[in-house]
Amino acid sequence: MATQWQTYPIEFRGGLISNLSPLQQGINAVGSATVLQNFEPNKNGGYSKLLGFEKYSTTTVPGTGPILALKVISSGLVVVARKVDSAAISAVSGLTSGDDNKTAYYYGTGTTWTFMAKSASTNGGKAKHAEFNLDGDDKAIFVDGTSYPAIYNTSGNTTTFLTSSNSSDLSGAEHVAMFKKHAFYAKGNNLYFSIPSNVSNFGTGSGTINVGHDITGLTVFRDQLIIFTTDTIQKITGSSVSDWALAPITNKTGCINGDTIQEVGGDIIYLAPDGIRLLSATDRIGDFALDVASDSIHKDADSFLGTSNEFSSMLIRNKSQYRIFAYVSSERNSVAKGLIATKFIAQGSEGINWASTKGIKAYIADSRYAGDQETSMFINDDGYVYKMETGSNFDSANIEAIYESPFMPIEDPQIRKTFYKMALYVTPTGSTSVDLNLTYDFNDDKIIQPPTQAISSTGTSVFSYGASDAIYYAKNITYAVTVSNPGSGNKYYISDHTGAAPTLSLTKGRTYRFTQEDNSNSSHPLRFSTTADGTHGGGSAYTTGVTTSGTAGSSGAYTEITITDSTPTLYYYCTNHSGMGGTANMVEATEITYGGELDKIYNTNLIGSGKTVALRIADNSTNPTFTLDTAVLEYRQNDRQ
Repeated sequence: MATQWQTYPIEFRGGLISNLSPLQQGINAVGSATVLQNFEPNKNGGYSKLLGFEKYSTTTVPGTGPILALKVISSGLVVVARKVDSAAISAVSGLTSGDDNKTAYYYGTGTTWTFMAKSASTNGGKAKHAEFNLDGDDKAIFVDGTSYPAIYNTSGNTTTFLTSSNSSDLSGAEHVAMFKKHAFYAKGNNLYFSIPSNVSNFGTGSGTINVGHDITGLTVFRDQLIIFTTDTIQKITGSSVSDWALAPITNKTGCINGDTIQEVGGDIIYLAPDGIRLLSATDRIGDFALDVASDSIHKDADSFLGTSNEFSSMLIRNKSQYRIFAYVSSERNSVAKGLIATKFIAQGSEGINWASTKGIKAYIADSRYAGDQETSMFINDDGYVYKMETGSNFDSANIEAIYESPFMPIEDPQIRKTFYKMALYVTPTGSTSVDLNLTYDFNDDKIIQPPTQAISSTGTSVFSYGASDAIYYAKNITYAVTVSNPGSGNKYYISDHTGAAPTLSLTKGRTYRFTQEDNSNSSHPLRFSTTADGTHGGGSAYTTGVTTSGTAGSSGAYTEITITDSTPTLYYYCTNHSGMGGTANMVEATEITYGGELDKIYNTNLIGSGKTVALRIADNSTNPTFTLDTAVLEYRQNDRQ
């Protein structure tokens, strides 16, 4: 005899776990994942589909091979370097015959790349960098393991190289950091430091420190210079060269790749021989704790780390997130792998939720806050610079997002249950389409397994199975704007809408952001007016609840409007050119339900029975991001097996 209907809530949290058996995980970590691909643990709750990436510039950086340096200076300025080839010599003023295989440095603002300087040496490697400002100008030092260091200056966008006249020891410097106004250059097991407040002067007040092992990375943390080597981690403390002291943190483990070192959430995270580790400060001043942060995903981490010996990493600071990418030159972009660590508490591995990425092939990655905006970029071997955290596709390719739960016993793994309904709560930002699977008893082929259910919803309302009267709305909506000429002059095209200059329906109570980062928007800033065609029709710009940012056609550009009960019918237009826009109608928020879809689903073979159950939710599309919040199963438990 079966019990009465019961409910079993599954709150999506805990991230990827692979150090437990499927049943142990289903008992102890309900809502966690055995697969969490291209979803990220959201600090506000649930798992969010990753945002996409797009080309920062449609022009490749001149040269051959992978881009060797990448530094985000601001949302609209990037410094890069690439090996010179014959095509670059022909195309770039400043490069001449005989410059083949040297490293050329360029800056870009989202359109073309402007040459600054070239190295004297050939065959430079991947460059590391350190930022500094000692005289009012923001600058960056680049070292590539072969050449003399390069110094980039934001004032005038210039790059110069140090030479043997500064110090012959600097040729081939592999790592660099700024500490106490000294530049520290690492090569082999030696640290060479400049005099105070001058990164290129190695006269009186400079010096050399031998740390005893090959240095693999440098970072400044809690007023100390942390020195990673192949076998140790050491630190330099003190306020000046007169009282600097070199002391060990640990002599038992080191860092195997300096490109993985980042500070996130009060910890230093880095790649060690036994996994991804944390270096955490303790309550005792000067003390540190060491922790293997990837223990909870050791199977996935071992598989990931075994794919390559070339890695890159970056921070997404507004998400308290660390991303590490494996780079395999022969691998297709679509299968490139990465890991995401999101920190939910200040320190320690217990507060980390993990996920994985697929489809981001990154040789170098970098991010930076400029004002209140974070810009994240990466490069691979195709010569393009890509901007992350934008759009809903991987440079026009689908984002394949997959969540798979452990097998959950729901009280007793020996007692069979009959499942009737599932309510899935989702926070969308636009149209959503997912494939849903329930699997019973570890996919036992003797058990009838329900078929895949293709679930889709249009608009921005949560679809909620099992609760047809439930309705939720996304508060903030983002549309990407592009400009094209369909034959009758340039027109605006709006994502999630069809055709040129489409009529918009803007719901009261929501905020809409129209991004104009695509290069086609250059010289076409979008604004609103109560008059058709705006200023070209004799009207003026409507500014109530409207915010604008940046320059159309550049990174970070957008026009945002909050719709209220008093917002009139509006017209969007280009401030520089007539005839490009259309109408924006204001509409009331109306309830939309999806109960009919529920009936269709559960009248098919979604009903089933098993002792354990697992969920699989997959989205392989260019639909906008959404967040999996909670699922609720309704079932009856049998009184025997």
